[in-house]
Amino acid sequence: MKDITKKYTNGEVTVVWKPNECIHSTICFKGLGEVFDPRKRPWIAPEGAATEKIIEQIKKCPSGALSYYLNRDAYDKVKVEAETIVETMPNGPLLVYGNVAIKDKEGNLTQKNNVTAFCRCGASANKPFCDGTHKKIDFVG
Repeated sequence: MKDITKKYTNGEVTVVWKPNECIHSTICFKGLGEVFDPRKRPWIAPEGAATEKIIEQIKKCPSGALSYYLNRDAYDKVKVEAETIVETMPNGPLLVYGNVAIKDKEGNLTQKNNVTAFCRCGASANKPFCDGTHKKIDFVG
């Protein structure tokens, strides 16, 4: 699977989208449709709302497919300053809130911040991360 990363900016904040990590929860556009509209191309228009509202909405992304950085801090990573919380979503992924370091089977380390969705159904094509396949296979658990 090709690793795709797309970036959209309003000059103040840059929205980073990794489509391969998206689990299609629809939280982004149901909460801030003036910025996130899957019917339009490009589907992310950061000029549609204030930077603070965009950041607030991105932090709700359960998969981490959406992230951001402030352009003045382009080289600083956004870190969550909180304890780690693990939540099981009914019939869905395991959500981990906080800063997480994940090592894949090849030993590559990936840093995740805010929320990370891990596969529970076993059918994800992007293991250990959830890719939304649980909805297609009607996973119950």
